Amino acid sequence: MKQDEPLLFHSHLSALINCGLLDPRLCCERAEEAWRNGNAPLNAVEGFVRQIIGWREFIRGVYWLKMPDYAHANALSASRPLPDFFWTGETGMNCLAQSISETRANAYAHHIQRLMVIGNFCLLAGIDPRDVQEWFLIVYFDAYEWVEMPNVVGMALFADGGFLASKPYAASGSYINKMSDYCGSCRYKVKQKQGEDACPFNYLYWNFLIENQEVLSSNHRMGLIMGSLAKMPEAKREAIAADSQRFLDGPEMKAA
Repeated sequence: MKQDEPLLFHSHLSALINCGLLDPRLCCERAEEAWRNGNAPLNAVEGFVRQIIGWREFIRGVYWLKMPDYAHANALSASRPLPDFFWTGETGMNCLAQSISETRANAYAHHIQRLMVIGNFCLLAGIDPRDVQEWFLIVYFDAYEWVEMPNVVGMALFADGGFLASKPYAASGSYINKMSDYCGSCRYKVKQKQGEDACPFNYLYWNFLIENQEVLSSNHRMGLIMGSLAKMPEAKREAIAADSQRFLDGPEMKAA
């Protein structure tokens, strides 16, 4: 993810494929042809094809298998309303300001912005899955319910309890810092873990684990991090909870 580069490194074909103007099989065949002719590297073609005939078709299958109950899945009992800044892009968290402002301008954001910035924040902050689904469906030009809902419910929010994804895609500010240049221009400090100037993703990440410890402790893919949480001193837990409560009750999180 790069500041002020909303379209970098992505094909932007999703809307054309999802609305039926492009045949997904034809796209895969042309990509394979480009590789065989030496015009595209194997790793790029493999990733492109896998996203279409792998992930896209898998998501479609999940939707038809699990609906209509899937629309109401909320395994983590998340209930916080969507903050107003999701409609304005006006937030001190630069990663979210960038991703949402680019969404407002282009009706598009690439999958890392959607999953690991916007979706990750909604997961950590406990935003109601129905609010998140509605927002994604409204703002993205490639969003159709069959593709939007499983990605939000199962992939971004773990609201189906692990039917689609084997673990929550939760991450602290460190991940966003490694994957982008957003943090250098942020009002918050990504390397600071506690206090009013700390990156909210840092303490919200641990607060999410604390609040969902009972559910996540049995997840084998979460074993290492949940083991670290079990050893965390009570004073540190209390500080994380206090920072999280201050932020979640603060002006940044004012509901629309």
